[in-house]
Amino acid sequence: MAIIVQKYGGTSVGSIDKMKEIAKRVIDQRDKGNDVVVVVSAMGKSTDRLVEMAKEISQNPCKRELDMLLSTGEQVSISLLSMIFKEQGYDSISLTGFQAGIKTEGLHTKNRVAEINIDIIEKHLTEGKIVVVAGFQGMNENGDITTLGRGGSDTTAVALAAKLNCTCEIYTDVEGIYGVDPRVYPNAKKLDYISYEEMMELSSLGAGVMETRAVEIGFKYDIPIYVALNKGNIKGTYIKEYDENMEQKVITGLTSTDDVLMITINNVLYNSKNIATIFDRLSQSNVNVDMISQTAPKDGYVNVSFTTSRDDIGIVHNVINELKKEMEDIEIHVESNITKISVVGIGMMNQSGVAAKVFKIFADNDIEFKQVTTSEISISYTIDSRDKGKAITIIAKEFDL
Repeated sequence: MAIIVQKYGGTSVGSIDKMKEIAKRVIDQRDKGNDVVVVVSAMGKSTDRLVEMAKEISQNPCKRELDMLLSTGEQVSISLLSMIFKEQGYDSISLTGFQAGIKTEGLHTKNRVAEINIDIIEKHLTEGKIVVVAGFQGMNENGDITTLGRGGSDTTAVALAAKLNCTCEIYTDVEGIYGVDPRVYPNAKKLDYISYEEMMELSSLGAGVMETRAVEIGFKYDIPIYVALNKGNIKGTYIKEYDENMEQKVITGLTSTDDVLMITINNVLYNSKNIATIFDRLSQSNVNVDMISQTAPKDGYVNVSFTTSRDDIGIVHNVINELKKEMEDIEIHVESNITKISVVGIGMMNQSGVAAKVFKIFADNDIEFKQVTTSEISISYTIDSRDKGKAITIIAKEFDL
């Protein structure tokens, strides 16, 4: 008898009828003799509604109390789903993150899983129960209820699978993982499998199907992650360890991010202290900097460009105004109509020419790029947002994504 962890997102548990549908999938595994741990998110958009209520009280609500509030969404889901199993003749028990032994650390609303004690879960499985666990939450060293941030239920599911040493199945409202977001490029092809490294890179660059931390845990503990549609029997995508077949295609996926703000600081007197000051001030203001580029020194001055989230535009302006008081010669140029396009593929580690091909695509189609950054398996470009659709379509066709 095997153990399987299945995770269902908010759309999957958006109503009682939908919960009854996913219960059939869980019961099918139970009838095959497998033990099942089910991880669920809050129903539909209920987390958003809870946040809205908090914002009616304060635009900056206490993070501890916000965690306490948001954790209730998953508790509704687990209790209702457990009731459904019981009504259909299957013993079941619902567990909050704390009851499931999930201990966390870090900042409220952005905690990380520190440790999981699976004794309680194993006890209930031994008793023949379907165990339903609240995703997205745990408890910290102070005894406070905490939440894990965006994609936290994925992280809960994969972490539990790692402790239970079993496969993790993520069921969602898409049929699997695509080389390109099909909402942006309708002809996108679904992948049968993708390596942990490629999925982590795609997630960190904006792909919203899986949360980066969840894939990292799968990678660390070699836990296969299966991503599939929450209804029917359509074949999904496996996230797994790299094998030689994966290198046959030099590019596996393409992502795009629109929430990009690009700032260029011209006429910076060239010395390490000035560059350090710029990024130290941004760090102190909790501005998460993404791409960075700097020109070669000319006449003792350099130009520095960086990107960050468009949501941080107000904070960035405050930092820039402070910098102007210390660096009187600098000139600031801010661009908000920017999109970041990234191509990802483990095949790039041993095959050359990808950057040259993308540069040629841009040149042949009058697409201007502003910045370029690379890693071993990815290349990212910033372009004008008006060129986004054209760039994605042409690159996707060129690399057969």
